[in-house]
Amino acid sequence: MRKEFVMRGKTASSGTEVLNFSGFKPGMAYRMTEFEIYPSEGIATTNQELAAAVTAAKTAEDPSNPNFNNEGLIATALMTMTSGPNDSWNRWGCINDTFLITQNLILSVVDTQAGAPAPVNWQCRFESVKMSGPEEAVTNYKQFAISDE
Repeated sequence: MRKEFVMRGKTASSGTEVLNFSGFKPGMAYRMTEFEIYPSEGIATTNQELAAAVTAAKTAEDPSNPNFNNEGLIATALMTMTSGPNDSWNRWGCINDTFLITQNLILSVVDTQAGAPAPVNWQCRFESVKMSGPEEAVTNYKQFAISDE
């Protein structure tokens, strides 16, 4: 099994994607170590505000209003870009890298540009983690409880 791997894609604004972990093997989990978003159109020519969230919960998290009380929230990212004489790019992100993943995740994105929201490019990096029997039982129960709410 690979120690580290990347999932990446481009998702329509206000859309969701399922990050599929169907190749799950007993005793193994995954930890998210990186989550990045990047514009797909109008780079350095328009003002943009992009947001994204990744959750293990039953429904997608609103990337524009992430709830950090949601136990299933694994990662959020925000990127702002202004064009013109004072160009600026700002990026913020938060990852719960202690969350062990054993099920599919939901990624949600939004481009808040009025009138012409563009798709959002994203990339997640994961590493595999070997779990003991009791650790696997606790992790699976936790994720079942989160996704069953």
